[in-house]
Amino acid sequence: MKDNVAEEHLYLAFSHQYRDSIFPLHTSISLFLLSYCDCKLFKVFLVPTGEDVGDQCVTKSLAGDLEVHLISRCQLPVVVQSCTLPAVVVKDDKFCRAGLSVVLRHIIQKTFEADPSKKDVLELLGFKKTCLKACAEVSQWTRLCEISIPLAVERFLTASPEHCQAIPPDILLLERKLGEPVRVHNDDKIRRQKLQQQKAGAKAAVPVLGEEASEELKAEVHEHPPSSLELNVAFSKLLAQEAPEAINREAPHIRRTKTSDLPLLDHVFAEGLYFTVADLVLLPCIHQFLVSSKKQGKNLVNLPLISSWYRRVQEVPGVKKAAGKCNMELLQLPELVSAPEEQLQDSTSVPDELDEDNEDSHFIGGPRPTMTKLMENGIEAKFSPHPCPSWTLDWTSLPSAVSPGEGKMSRDRALRKQQQLNNLVAAVTKLAKSGDLIVDFCSGGGHVGIVLAYMMPSCQVILIENKELSLIRAKDRSDELGLNNIWFIQANLDYFNGSFNIGVALHACGVATDMVMEHCLRARAAFVISPCCYGFIQNTVKFKYPRSHQFKEILSYKEHMILCRFADQTAVQLPPERRLIGKQCMGLVDLDRAWAAEEHNYSVQVISMEPESCSPKNNMFVGIPA
Repeated sequence: MKDNVAEEHLYLAFSHQYRDSIFPLHTSISLFLLSYCDCKLFKVFLVPTGEDVGDQCVTKSLAGDLEVHLISRCQLPVVVQSCTLPAVVVKDDKFCRAGLSVVLRHIIQKTFEADPSKKDVLELLGFKKTCLKACAEVSQWTRLCEISIPLAVERFLTASPEHCQAIPPDILLLERKLGEPVRVHNDDKIRRQKLQQQKAGAKAAVPVLGEEASEELKAEVHEHPPSSLELNVAFSKLLAQEAPEAINREAPHIRRTKTSDLPLLDHVFAEGLYFTVADLVLLPCIHQFLVSSKKQGKNLVNLPLISSWYRRVQEVPGVKKAAGKCNMELLQLPELVSAPEEQLQDSTSVPDELDEDNEDSHFIGGPRPTMTKLMENGIEAKFSPHPCPSWTLDWTSLPSAVSPGEGKMSRDRALRKQQQLNNLVAAVTKLAKSGDLIVDFCSGGGHVGIVLAYMMPSCQVILIENKELSLIRAKDRSDELGLNNIWFIQANLDYFNGSFNIGVALHACGVATDMVMEHCLRARAAFVISPCCYGFIQNTVKFKYPRSHQFKEILSYKEHMILCRFADQTAVQLPPERRLIGKQCMGLVDLDRAWAAEEHNYSVQVISMEPESCSPKNNMFVGIPA
């Protein structure tokens, strides 16, 4: 056990307590994970969302040995005040992690770093440590676990009796996902074992429990042996031992079977075969839903897979203990058998907005018909003249830590990055005034934000980035320069809710450009944004394309997607004519975005960076609120 781990402060919102949970549910989830990991590395603060909350009321509502402290919103560190809770910050530091998934993943990593013997805790991050790593803005699964299910349960619990008769659509969506085939790393091997067992009519072998297995799990497994190969594999993983091999070598006809003819794997836990942090996120939510449903006398026959999952999660070592610490009285549900088809709510009718909106995104053909259609309506790509095409920083006189070359890139790429930065810094310099707060969205390693903080010491700069390692590199460079006007937030964009004066983003990927623009419009902030990855643009829960009224009146979603796909055809190795069409498509997609911003009373220019060779994605927006 390492003793020199720096104390970190964990800030959790507190609105009220209901039965055995603290709300919002993100707070209950965070406390449940701390209990499961037996983690005492964080000083925990509850931040009341209302005025009438006393110390005694809150502390009595928490079970277990966690010490919690009350703090008002105005007492939070400045960097935390700009974020949606939960949030974690090192004491007296300027590095904040915000948002449920980011905070939970950080708790898991710090627990393992402090005690490397807790390998089962690290396994919660899943294959390649990617569980809930993707942003909720682009990952339907992260959004379901992190946002949709907690909100659906909170609404269900607070709804009047006449409005909570139906099962929430997001709960039905989870039921549907638990019934989908499982895809895991090396699943071909496991699926061949399953085929061999099916051919032999054999039952899965009970896993051999080593000395490291808890008495709780040993008793559970021997009393209720796994009934399938999938369960056997899952429990072997929980014991940190190798997955079971087939008892006998695969028969020749098994080895020759095509992958497409192998049996599919069934869900054991939320993400598939293995127990992950996604299960720990869902458990407090589903528990509250089931408790409320039971009190209302609801029949759970529509949710046999969720019920089975709920029972199975309780078998995982440590879950019942953590539930006890958090005063969660887990239900003992009976095995459910699905009702006849006509009695079930058809979960396939759950509105899947993204599927419906994107169903025609698979298309064939080039961009010329779409471009011609726009031209016939008087719409062509328009580029404003560059306000200062020859402006450049004197890179040779700047400290090395300011240069993008410090980001470990080749000399040629570092030169192009400097040219890109010249364009953005020039535009921001014309907009900024002393005391302004500038936010570098999708900051990566901090190439833009660090230059701005160094060149404009009278301004404050916040870097927001979801990738932890990139942001840590940025902070290291900032520390080397001794900058005191810069803060760092590891979070998805949606978890930043602060006010600011100028938003900037260099090569915000796909929909991220629209997310940055939305933040700026909401804050009535000026913006300087360079888009990227047009081919990744697609309808999401929050954004529909085309964006502007003018484009919507002329183009369908499919036609707009054609422009987006061909806007990515600007690589230097492509023929000149194709690059020119790609540049025109970029201009049209960005014109649509500019007009959408102008509908919010902004003045927006679409400019080509100078020199254009600095990047195949060389467009830049400059937007100013009227």
